[in-house]
Formats: sequence, C-alpha cells, structure tokens
Amino acid sequence: MSLEEATLRTTGAFALIDSVRRQGVKHIFGYPGGAILPVYDEIYKFEARGELKHYLVRHEQGAVHAADGYARATGNVGVCVATSGPGATNLVTGIATAQMDSIPMVVITGQVPSYAIGTDAFQETDIWGITLPIVKHSYVIRRAEDIARIVTEAFHIAGTGRPGPVLIDIPKDIAQKSFEYNPDVKINLPGYQPKVKGYLHQIAAAIALIREAKRPLLYAGGGTVLADAHAELAEFAKRFQLPVTTTLMGKGAYDENNYLSVGMLGMHGTAYANFAVQGCDLLIAVGARFDDRVTGRLDKFAPEAKVIHIDIDPAEVGKNRKPNVPIVGDVKEVLQAMLEASSYEENIQTKAWLSKIDEWKEDYPLEVPAYDNVLSPQQVIYEFGRQAPNAYFTTDVGQHQMWAAQLIKTGPRKWISSAGLGTMGYGMPAAMGAKVALPDDQVICISGDASIQMNIQELGTLAQYGIKVKVIIINNGWQGMVRQWQESFYDERYSSSNMEVGMPDFVKLAEAFGIKGMKVIEPSDLQSAVAEILAYDGPVFADFRVKRNENCYPMVPPGASNAEMVGLQTPKLRLSQEMSEPVAQLERALV
Repeated sequence: MSLEEATLRTTGAFALIDSVRRQGVKHIFGYPGGAILPVYDEIYKFEARGELKHYLVRHEQGAVHAADGYARATGNVGVCVATSGPGATNLVTGIATAQMDSIPMVVITGQVPSYAIGTDAFQETDIWGITLPIVKHSYVIRRAEDIARIVTEAFHIAGTGRPGPVLIDIPKDIAQKSFEYNPDVKINLPGYQPKVKGYLHQIAAAIALIREAKRPLLYAGGGTVLADAHAELAEFAKRFQLPVTTTLMGKGAYDENNYLSVGMLGMHGTAYANFAVQGCDLLIAVGARFDDRVTGRLDKFAPEAKVIHIDIDPAEVGKNRKPNVPIVGDVKEVLQAMLEASSYEENIQTKAWLSKIDEWKEDYPLEVPAYDNVLSPQQVIYEFGRQAPNAYFTTDVGQHQMWAAQLIKTGPRKWISSAGLGTMGYGMPAAMGAKVALPDDQVICISGDASIQMNIQELGTLAQYGIKVKVIIINNGWQGMVRQWQESFYDERYSSSNMEVGMPDFVKLAEAFGIKGMKVIEPSDLQSAVAEILAYDGPVFADFRVKRNENCYPMVPPGASNAEMVGLQTPKLRLSQEMSEPVAQLERALV
C-alpha cells in the first residue's frame, strides 16, 4: 500500500505511527506484546522504508528511561511504546521520573480491545487511571478517527509550557480498525494556553530589586535548561555581576568555570553556594521550585532575602516560598525581557559580596582525595570529567551522583540525571537514549554497583545495536548513600545495604553480552584506563573498585539549615559561626 493510498483508507495502527512520524520523530524505544502487535506491525513497515528506527529494549523501564535521556539531550519529545498490562505498568517508574523532572515525552501503550475493557481481560490494566497523578495529560483512544488529532495534541502538550509526559493508550481493536485517515489536523486547545511572556510591571519591579541588592544570588534550576536559556542567563549574570548557583537539574545552565559560578547548592552542594544562599539579601530563582534537597529546613532557607521567582508553571510560584516579585512566564522570554529593560552600564554593588564568596571558595574547595593503595571514587569521576570535558554525562542515584554533580563541569543538556524521583537504574538506559540521539558525541554513564543492577539487562540493547555508551561503575560494595545515612543517623546499623554477597563479576557479565568489560583497581592505572575507555570504538562496561567507606561531603543533615553542613574541613568553625550571626552583622563585615 502506498502512502497516498494509506492516507485515504488505512488502519488505526498506521495512523498512529504515521502521525508520530509527522511530528519529526525518528527514533522509538519499546518492547512488543499482544495488545500492541498491530502497532508493531506498522513499525516494521516504517522501518523497512527507512522512515523510523525502533530500539528493542530488554525491559519496558529501559524504554521509558531511554526516551527520557533522548529528550533531555536534545530538547525534543522522546517516544516509547509498550503493550498492555505488565508492559504498561513497567513504564510507571520512568513516567514518574519524567514528570518530576518536567521531561517532554509521549508514552504509547497497547490496551485490550475496547469491548473488553472493564472485564479483567488477559493483560488488562487501567494504565490511564494508574498514571493520572504522574502525567501531564493522558488519552484513551476511543475512535480511530481521533488518532491524528490526539497524537498532534499529545506532542504539543508534552513539549510546551512546563514539559512533561503524555500517555496515549490505544485499544487493540482501534489499532486494527480500517477508516479514512486525514493527517492534516489543527490544534484547538482553548483550555491550554501556557503563559510565556512575563508582565512588564513585574519585570520592572524585579529589576528595581536587583539594582538595590548588595548580596544577590541567582538560583537557576532545571527550567533554565529546559527553556534553552543558558545564553540569556549568562548575559544576565554578567550584566548585574550576580553569583550563580544551580540545582542538580540546573547543572549545565551556567558555565561552572566562570568566576561568578558557585556550583550546586543544597544537601550535597558546595559549601560556598550554601553559605551564599544563607547570606544573600536577594534570591533570584529562575526555573527552580525550592525543593527540599535544595532548601534544607525551609524556614531557615535564605532567611533574610527578598525573592524574585521566575517560572512558567504558576503552580510552582509561591508553593514553597512566597516571592516578593512573582513572574510567570517562559524563562528564556522573561530573561530576554529583563535584559531589554536594563542597560549595559548598570551601577553594580556586588563587588564586596563577590569578594566574600571568593574567600569561601578559597577556604572550602571541593576535595578529590588520593590514597596510596586504593582509588577514591572522587578520583575516578574527576578524571572522566577532565579527559572528556565535552561529553554528555548520565548518572544513576546515590553517592556517585552527588560526587559527579560536584566534580564534573559540563554544558547545557550535557548533564542527565534523575533529580526529583531519584531513580536507581536510570543511568544506563538514559545514556542509550542520549547516544542514539547524538551518535557522534561521547556519552558516559556514571553508576554505582547497586544502581547498575536495577536495569543491567540493557547491556543486551547496547550489544544488539552497538550503542557506544561508556558505563562506569563506582564499585564500593554498598548501596553507598544508604550506608552513609546508616552510619550517620542510625548508629551504624547497616541493614540490607551491603552488596558484596551475590555481586556479579561485571567483566564476565559484559563479555557474556559481547561487550568490552574492564576492571580497574590500582590508582596508578587510572589515567590510562580512562583514556582506553574513551578511545574504544564501542560500548564499554568498566568496574572501578574504590574505597569502601568513603562518604560524600559536604552534607546538610535532615532538618538543618544549609549553613549547618557536616564534613567540612577547617576553617569550618569560623565560617559557620559567622553565618549563624545575624545577617546584619554579616552585611557590616562586607562594607
């Protein structure tokens, strides 16, 4: 059947895949099954014509994380496909991961025939109902004639405003139905009109606060990355001489090599970022949501600061911290408007404040410990950042994630990590998605020995398609962050956190999948091993054996303010006392 004939009369399955293709999609990640087979039959035909590429994962969670990584690396909407019942429910963790981090994605699930819905048919689950709290929007297709409209709307909703995942559930009989297909549809969503332009009077009020501030701090979150607003953020910081801190999601939005950067703030942020946020008199939150891992004890977060909050989602503005100046709009658009409303020759009052921050940087640098006979995890991570400064980095969740966030300096969209949900098993499939999207770029997954075993079956996907991802295991034989918390807060009762017994030989496992495996133990081998991994023309699975009881510091304990970090070296006492004094005394010290 030719395309011209198909657009006159075809099946729901063809209409679905053709509509997806018309959104510019070239890559899909998924796993087939009974209810989705009509759709997979069309995927086969589209692949045969060279119009689409499908990647068969080994578990549906791998598909949804791969689509997520694809979206984060490119800014495009990621797509994954699964069948009904267990296939659909296996997507739930990945959908929630995308929702928490505002990642644009369209999730397509098969469903039992529409006449069997509600009968507890084989492999029937109400995936629409199950996912309602963790999607931006969702559809169950009831008529084949609605497919083109639904797909067009789904991509528009997923990728505009505050991005997020959209579910499309298609019953098998609708996929098989023959009907007259018209791909030309217009979007008409009067109830969905995201506000992108900030009100000019609010922008003027924000500029006035910035001009008055002596100790301002620019606090950039993931919304800055999602809006591709890094250039505007850089110019804004430069014009007003604003120190910049980023969240875990905001990494890459601002050049961390710039003198204005203070790195990441929060529970495992830099000491100087956390001191700065506690001492600032104006906090400019850009695409950030004041989450608990950033703020610590909320009532002690930036206690004397006025707040400007810029975000495209009105539900986030004022949710956790009431701003003095709220601005609802697209971060890129709002920053552009603020630049237009200010001059290149602003009267800057931040010199003393920046000098104080420089002192904190000098007193509290991030450390990369080195030991004689064992690798430190920080050494390994730092070396990859040093030898591959332009790579895309994905991570799993735990100590290695925090060390990577502290030590790797990267660019926009090159930091890909599950922040809001903290999903172990995310890193390797997300790296697959990023590498599929950007085959000419280096993609490195930093994982831990516990996290990597969550979706280790995706080594099969790497092998099948030759996806040249470099997977780095920071292997300390523990669920590292769990062990650290048990040591610090549970009197060293290490309940179910030791991973040594039953740990596979990762090198043999990689080789069983036909992938290059490596084990690195000696510190003297580190530089050459990293160079070999990066140079190898294919996927690599590398096991780095590191110091077992290394802890990730600085750390803000639960219930503490960001100034009350533990794990700092001298002169901690002087600075912690200084920051516990009234802000007025700190201000006098800066004059």
